[in-house]
Amino acid sequence: MRFSRLLIPTLRETPSDAEAISHQLMLRAGYVRQLAAGLYIYLPLAWRVLNRINSILKEEMEAIGAQEVSMPVLHPAEVWQQTGRWDDIGDEMFRLKDRTGRDMCLGMTHEEIMTWLAAREIRSYRDLPQTWYQIQTKLRDEARPKSGVLRTREFIMKDSYSFDATEEGLETNYQLHAGAYHRIFKRCGLRFYQVESDPGMMGGAVSHEFMAPSPAGEDEIALCSKCGYSANVELALSVPKEIKKEEWPFEEIQTPEKRTVNEVSNFLKVAPEYFIKSILVISDNGPVLALVRGDQDIHEKKLAKVIGSHRPAQKAEVKEILGVEAGFIGPVGQKIRLVADECLKQGVYISGANKPHYHIRGVRPITDFNAEWHDIHAANSGDSCVKCGGELSIERVIEIGNIFKLGTKYSVPLRAFYLDEKGLEMPVIMGSYGIGPARIAAAAIEQNNDKDGIIWPKSIAPFDIELLPLNMKDTGTVEVAERLYKEMKENGIEVLMDDRDERAGVKFKDADLLGIPFQVILGEKNLKEDLVEIKDRKTKLAIKTNVADAVKEIREMA
Repeated sequence: MRFSRLLIPTLRETPSDAEAISHQLMLRAGYVRQLAAGLYIYLPLAWRVLNRINSILKEEMEAIGAQEVSMPVLHPAEVWQQTGRWDDIGDEMFRLKDRTGRDMCLGMTHEEIMTWLAAREIRSYRDLPQTWYQIQTKLRDEARPKSGVLRTREFIMKDSYSFDATEEGLETNYQLHAGAYHRIFKRCGLRFYQVESDPGMMGGAVSHEFMAPSPAGEDEIALCSKCGYSANVELALSVPKEIKKEEWPFEEIQTPEKRTVNEVSNFLKVAPEYFIKSILVISDNGPVLALVRGDQDIHEKKLAKVIGSHRPAQKAEVKEILGVEAGFIGPVGQKIRLVADECLKQGVYISGANKPHYHIRGVRPITDFNAEWHDIHAANSGDSCVKCGGELSIERVIEIGNIFKLGTKYSVPLRAFYLDEKGLEMPVIMGSYGIGPARIAAAAIEQNNDKDGIIWPKSIAPFDIELLPLNMKDTGTVEVAERLYKEMKENGIEVLMDDRDERAGVKFKDADLLGIPFQVILGEKNLKEDLVEIKDRKTKLAIKTNVADAVKEIREMA
């Protein structure tokens, strides 16, 4: 295709509201434009990238026997009401009424609709297994859309669903999808991890996420380089470093105006790990005092698994419920529910004394207070792996895919049953598997860029080659460019020819910004010797070759 006929609105300046590298470069290189918060228009180059990603997705899905379908984006409420998610999902779901007053929603995922179809089409064990997939628009009313196409309100997703008669069948389909996902992400040129994850709103017993390391990621994972353990920090297990058991007597100590762990730690010259951090939260069932070690943080989702939905208490609520302002609260003598991290069982600590400007030194858990003991701390770098004792590291990542064992969570309420070999009615056993094509594109940019712009992996670049005739006023240059352009297309090479009448510097700058893997440069000086230059965008290495051999060289490189 010709640059002059494509919509490629490049920008010289980085938009001030774009923080993630992928967001900055997709705007600057003319791949996307923002319509509103969380709503993006994919311009021609971006759409070519997504189509290449989707082609890889389709090939790998069909290689494991998945069949492509297309489901509506608009769903009747009653299907979601049957599974209970109509009420369980909050403001993230777009809800509306049709002209007859019927409750409807815009699909944020398609478990219910796929199961609705299965309930009507699957009759016997002979119909199983089945795997159906689609590449479809989804809508989610994100509270804080950010990072460009990484967190949006409208997005495209490849979602597939497996239907089996047995748990063994589900396990087979689960592993088939895991293998396909590994191949997909490798083909897309991504570095990634498969990690244990929390099923969340999807439900089910087992789930894994596929994470691409990037500073722009909205998630964190814990990794053990020794045994390979990996998990989202939402459920990552870790053993905090051991502390020496002090022989402090139980005593109140004055800590004037010292409220935070760091303030009291510096004042008493005692390391933070010897403190109990006490956080008051308000759950649906009342106030709860959550306790972790002073060098640890509470993981909100881990705590939510124990006490349900909750929020931090406000300053006035802390004073009203506990009788002392935040900063001096502690577990000793409390009458409300206490939930403590398990690592606090060992050791002697310092905590708030429930008295203004005082703390207690020599607090012995179980002896001086008791609690419900759970793992509620967030795994930290330097913690020990629960499996092998190796040291954990924490890495920021972008979620690019997920797989879930749903079991019968959806098939039972939606009555997706089949008759087994004995004629008994049994619920279909399901799995759900998602990938975000735009997230793959953004992750690829996050992992492959330099100061000049994007460096696309060859498999998902919008074009294989960018042809750069540097002087469009020179008839000899134009003739060679047109001949090469035609020959490349005839050989199945996707080529973008920069046919604009622009200075060489502008063409080079735009070519580096767009990130097409190879550049074929036609300069008058080289052409006088019947040579062209082929430059690798990633390595910046360039070779010169005869014009007659250029297409052959390009085919071998691309």
